[in-house]
Amino acid sequence: MNMFTEKTIYLIQTIPEGKVMTYGQIAKIAGNPRAARQVARILHSMSRKYRLPWHRVINAKGEISIQGEQLHTQKIHLEMEGVQVTDDNKIDLGRYQYYPEEGGDGE
Repeated sequence: MNMFTEKTIYLIQTIPEGKVMTYGQIAKIAGNPRAARQVARILHSMSRKYRLPWHRVINAKGEISIQGEQLHTQKIHLEMEGVQVTDDNKIDLGRYQYYPEEGGDGE
């Protein structure tokens, strides 16, 4: 496993309950600011194996970016953790975005 993947997995594992991070924020802190899509691929392929809280990762606009049944599942998980999700599936990044201490603001 390469260093970017390891850092990405670690960052996702450390997002606290009730907080979110963006794909791009994770990519930047993990060492490749242009790899937001790679973060999505890592989430898709490794969430189950590493028990990643995939539902805490959203897009840069503060929106749930997946569709279908998974969108509903993600919304429910976030709401169960106290994150308010609007009817159009948006999250207030100013209120809920997590900034790891070691990684700075990530944006």
